[in-house]
Amino acid sequence: MKGIQSNGFLPIIAQAIAEMEELHGEFAGINEINLAELGRRTGISRAKLRRLKANGFCETPHGLIIVCLAALAALHTEEKQEQIKTSGETVLSIEPAKVTALSWEQDGTTLSFHRGDDGWQYDDDAEFPVSDSAMDALLEQFYGFGASFTIENAEDLSQYGLDEPTCTITLTTDDETYMVKLGDYSTMDSQRYVDIGDGNVYLAASDPLDAYDVELKDLIANDDVPYFNEVSQIHFAGSEDYSVIYDENGKSICADDVYFTADGKPLDTSRVNSYISKLRYLALTDYVTYKVTEAELSACGLDDPELSVSVDYTDDGTSDTFVLHISRDPTEKKAAADAEDEDDTDITAYARVGDSKIIYQISGSSYHSLMAAGYNDLRHQEIFSGDFDDVTGIDVTLDGEAYTLTSQKDGKERTWLCEEAEIEIGDLQDALEALTAEEFTSEKAAGQQEISLTLHLDHEDEPELTITLYRCDGSKCLAVVDGKSVAYVPRGEMVTLAEAVCAIALN
Repeated sequence: MKGIQSNGFLPIIAQAIAEMEELHGEFAGINEINLAELGRRTGISRAKLRRLKANGFCETPHGLIIVCLAALAALHTEEKQEQIKTSGETVLSIEPAKVTALSWEQDGTTLSFHRGDDGWQYDDDAEFPVSDSAMDALLEQFYGFGASFTIENAEDLSQYGLDEPTCTITLTTDDETYMVKLGDYSTMDSQRYVDIGDGNVYLAASDPLDAYDVELKDLIANDDVPYFNEVSQIHFAGSEDYSVIYDENGKSICADDVYFTADGKPLDTSRVNSYISKLRYLALTDYVTYKVTEAELSACGLDDPELSVSVDYTDDGTSDTFVLHISRDPTEKKAAADAEDEDDTDITAYARVGDSKIIYQISGSSYHSLMAAGYNDLRHQEIFSGDFDDVTGIDVTLDGEAYTLTSQKDGKERTWLCEEAEIEIGDLQDALEALTAEEFTSEKAAGQQEISLTLHLDHEDEPELTITLYRCDGSKCLAVVDGKSVAYVPRGEMVTLAEAVCAIALN
């Protein structure tokens, strides 16, 4: 309709008013328009129509636009007029598998792709690894493309922003080439105007620009990280070189332990699984290059990685190995060695999957969490990692005094005794289980013995375990297990343990 600019409901309203005038006669003014009837004809709520009527049926995103009665009169007499109708029909359906080429231009940038023998290829660089799934998602936009409204015989495309489209999409099949233009977004309708080249303008039921507003980096076929359903072994090569073995029958006082070092040392199952999850959900999306050179590998520190992680796993009966290399920017790492404090956001780190040509930048937090892969990072942090329910007796030495705690089991219940007097063991249990490594160490004990506990266990592989705490200073004690130095623990934890023993002795 000439003389009426529109971004949304206005052409629909104008057409409806014209139809009402044909039925009722020409309106002398806006106030004569029956909003109930207008709502039935347009499908627009009465509340929205009242707001529009109050403004003379106008929109003002780019200036005042008014539907006047003179313009409505012109609607009846135009030789070729626009016909506006509710659509809801599929107006374009291009089978994705038949598309041989796809390109689109937006903001002066054009991205072009063609389908090759091995999948999609980027026209400007055949080495770019195109994501077939990403391309499929783009093509799906026009496989059953539907319109909410159809504006037939649209003459002035500038009304809809289609004279200078926001985006122009070209799809090619063996039989035909389709050009789809995306125009303005109607804020009133929350839909976009689309021209598919058939002389009509459509309000799209689904905005194609939601999918096509992408950059080249969004279309790369990133390396896959498997889910690691069944992990049999993890090998770490870096500052420490060792393997983690999955063994359900490994020997440990902790029943949950299924991961062990190659020499049989138990690891904390929850910590190992947490590390596997960090690998599984690592964001490999921010690529630095997709065709890395030796010089780029060196610049990223990946010619000699700080850490290489190899995971042997089985998925759906098929065994495979996933390899990830990690390094920090070498220059940055050298400078940071002299710095006292450092924020994760200041870290530049990189990752590479196996021999992939793609190098990714990863966050500082991801770098630190992945680098925490040493034996001390994955072992039990508790000095006693067993189940207290397996403890049948305890011999305690404190301040030169010896105490023997015994237990009697009746079904699932265990009663504790000290010199035949029944005692409450809860505080002692809590204090024992709270003993946690502050720092692992192999330093020999040099200070005074504070407390020693020999735990008698209902455990075939390890029937007895002795934990001795030695004074170091006012803040920590050395924990020695079966004669071997293990870790420093907070002195406060030792004090709590000693107090629990004293409470039992004084009972």
